[in-house]
Amino acid sequence: MEYQEAKEKFISTWGSLGSLWGINKAMAQIQALLFISTRPLSMEDIMEELKISRGNTSMNLRQLMDWGIVTKEIIPGERKEYFTTEKDVQELARIVAKERSRREIKPVVKILKDVSSIKDDGTEKTKELIKQTKALHELTDTMDTMINKVVNQQQNWLTKSLLKLFK
Repeated sequence: MEYQEAKEKFISTWGSLGSLWGINKAMAQIQALLFISTRPLSMEDIMEELKISRGNTSMNLRQLMDWGIVTKEIIPGERKEYFTTEKDVQELARIVAKERSRREIKPVVKILKDVSSIKDDGTEKTKELIKQTKALHELTDTMDTMINKVVNQQQNWLTKSLLKLFK
């Protein structure tokens, strides 16, 4: 397989996997392109390479910057804005895990806490709702806390050990 074919296959695959970490296909493809790029890319570079519109590119770059995955880079003498992404795979995974927790898990934990804290009117159905949502709240909150403790470590022995388990 030649470089161009491999590059296209990587970007396409990464785009398809984007939904696993909570982003759309174009957003993942932009991040993939920046990830394998040897230099920062302008919006025009990204649009041309991925064959997507200016609006789509702009919107997705903004979202990637909101996630903390993509940053603007100033190139002296250039008027265009250039973009780059986190290149360290483990740091990238840490950022994604923290952001997914903030955007998805923490709101669910809050809802489960609210629902499990309703007034017990003594009926069997209310008791069951409280019991089950309280159990889900405790499990979800514990898992979120564990994940955050792991991802907040900067390559300590625990992180290295966990990563070895999955290799």
